[in-house]
Amino acid sequence: MSEFQFFQLGLTVFGGSFAVCLLIVLSQKWHGSLSHDHDLDGVQKMHTTPVPRIGGVGVVAGLVLGCLCFQHLFAKTNGFGSREVYLLLAASLPAFVAGVVEDFTKQVSVKARLAATALSAVVASAVLGATVNELDLWGVDALLAITPFAVLVTAIVVAGGSNAINIIDGFNGLSSSTIIIMAAGLAAVGFQHGDGLVVTLGVLGIGATLGFLAVNYPRGKLFLGDGGAYFLGFWVSEMAVLLLVRNASVNAWQVLAICAYPVIEVLFSMYRRKMIQKVSPGAPDALHLHTLVYRRLVFKHVRLDAARPWKRNAAVACVIAPVVAACVSVSVLLGASAPVSLVIVLAQLALYMIAYGRLVRGRWMAGQTSRVDADMSAGAKLR
Repeated sequence: MSEFQFFQLGLTVFGGSFAVCLLIVLSQKWHGSLSHDHDLDGVQKMHTTPVPRIGGVGVVAGLVLGCLCFQHLFAKTNGFGSREVYLLLAASLPAFVAGVVEDFTKQVSVKARLAATALSAVVASAVLGATVNELDLWGVDALLAITPFAVLVTAIVVAGGSNAINIIDGFNGLSSSTIIIMAAGLAAVGFQHGDGLVVTLGVLGIGATLGFLAVNYPRGKLFLGDGGAYFLGFWVSEMAVLLLVRNASVNAWQVLAICAYPVIEVLFSMYRRKMIQKVSPGAPDALHLHTLVYRRLVFKHVRLDAARPWKRNAAVACVIAPVVAACVSVSVLLGASAPVSLVIVLAQLALYMIAYGRLVRGRWMAGQTSRVDADMSAGAKLR
């Protein structure tokens, strides 16, 4: 497809996603008893009023609706790759359904959601050939020549990537902006290598996520929920896998550099909980990087505003998203070489650890820690 046709596709999907997400918000009085997030006291809760957490329904429904409308309006368009798109949508169903059931019932465990997402990855391996066969790791690549091992590794990678998006889904616009940036980065590499399918998947993911973001940000009228987080995490993870599978000249380190932020977040969280806190790696806490940004930076620089209680919540994405965008841009522009991409990954890891260390110790709050902590206690409900 041409650049203009990609724009038409993205705009159509954006319209479908925005319309469905807005409808969910406007109709919440009928489904709110099931779809609202009524638990406002959890350690990771940063909102004060019940909000529908089924934004993933809007994302998926909007994506499907947008694809159908695009095909109807531009039936003569070649290269859309609708068969592959619909196969990937079908493969995503276990991950999406497990997440949506959790959104409605709050009864689906993390292990069950991870297993469902791994199943989605296995289905995608079967129907699209989306199986990682090279990771630019000595010794591992030889094992990836064994199909069952390669499928297992792919399932772990995709499930882990999807869970990483769920981990960072804590503030208005944070996970969705990260998805958009990573999808754009992967699509840009796909465009560089003439991979129309990866570009198409990127346009679809960006359009659907933007439709949700227009409703979610900045006021938080609708949450992505587990269904949306796992679906979009699966979508971008499969983009990464397909980019590697379909383009032998793309190195795995460049793909990792593009997706580094949520991956580093989830791996460090697992390490921190297991090795330092001595708790389950899946236990929720308020020590993620984005939570520390909220507590240590946003509370310092953004004052309480009774007229706009969502202002502090929305400010977190304004801090993190530009950094993620800068890292992804560098990865796309300079990461064609595996050694350079490895350096970019290590640089992002170092940046994360430095920022995390300073935030957790309050070193960017010199002389103001007591005031800010008191302000947080007094205004904890103005988020």
